[in-house]
Amino acid sequence: MSGVQNITVLEADDDIRLDKWFKRHFPAVAFGRLSKLMRTGQVRLDGKRVKVSDRVQAGQVVRVPPLGEEERSKTAPKKVHRKELNAEDVQRMQNMILFEDDHVIVLNKEPGIPVQGGTNTHKHIDGMLEALMRPGDTERPKLVHRLDKDTSGVLLLARTSKIAKSLAGAFKTRDTEKLYWALLKGVPQWWDGKIDNHMTKAPGAHGEKMIECDQHEDGAKRAITYFRVVEAANKQAAWIVFQPRTGRTHQLRLHATCIETPIVGDGKYGGQEAFLGGLISNKLHLHARSLTFPHPAGGDMTVTAPLPRHMKNSWDVLGFDESQHVNPFEEEF
Repeated sequence: MSGVQNITVLEADDDIRLDKWFKRHFPAVAFGRLSKLMRTGQVRLDGKRVKVSDRVQAGQVVRVPPLGEEERSKTAPKKVHRKELNAEDVQRMQNMILFEDDHVIVLNKEPGIPVQGGTNTHKHIDGMLEALMRPGDTERPKLVHRLDKDTSGVLLLARTSKIAKSLAGAFKTRDTEKLYWALLKGVPQWWDGKIDNHMTKAPGAHGEKMIECDQHEDGAKRAITYFRVVEAANKQAAWIVFQPRTGRTHQLRLHATCIETPIVGDGKYGGQEAFLGGLISNKLHLHARSLTFPHPAGGDMTVTAPLPRHMKNSWDVLGFDESQHVNPFEEEF
């Protein structure tokens, strides 16, 4: 029998159900067995009793009781050897590196590649992390947070589990600053402001889709985003910078529709109104431009990711200068 484990929830697992968290990390624990462990108080979240439907948040601690030998052996992560990755995948991952040292790796994630696997998803960042290991490393790099499949930009990884826990705590306590660039269809009525509302998963939605809701509705989560328009192309489109203060699923995509200007290419939330046509790509125009975080070796670090090709092309077509602005919130935060 193994001893009690107290495991910190990482940003990559933020806001998922507790039973799904166990399925990811302890797949050999059957649902019936898990339910019993929760009913008897052996599984706890931040020291409190839980139900299988409760959701975990980054930075919380899950108490995992002693598990049987069979359950433990099946939960051990499989060693992925570099030879199992083809040369193309290795090169693809290496090309995404913006920065790396003994503590962290920062990628400029391509649009169109998922961060983690799922149903019918066989190629993803998490499955190719072996390509980022160095000779002598004893652990694969660890995801600290997530980006949507079609969102590009800064993605932070930790070299070790210990560092990942520390960084996940920084995301939880908002000791990080994330800036996203987007192209909007149309120009918001206000060029700067704050969106502060509640959101929940749309009933009957296929896949993940969020809707605005009352704070008292089941599953409601508060979502806060600051925004500032940098430049507009007549009334056709606007370059906007988002600064999310919470990290809800599809938060920025929903918030863009709350100010009646969907993100270009976001048919899921904006419908046909989200496409500009002409020389502007139909791909999603949402990019994690920069991330400021407390570096494990001390001090704050900011990493900036250049625009992906389709957004750079749109900036050129619309006459926007990518080098013009770094952080329009700098004086305020």
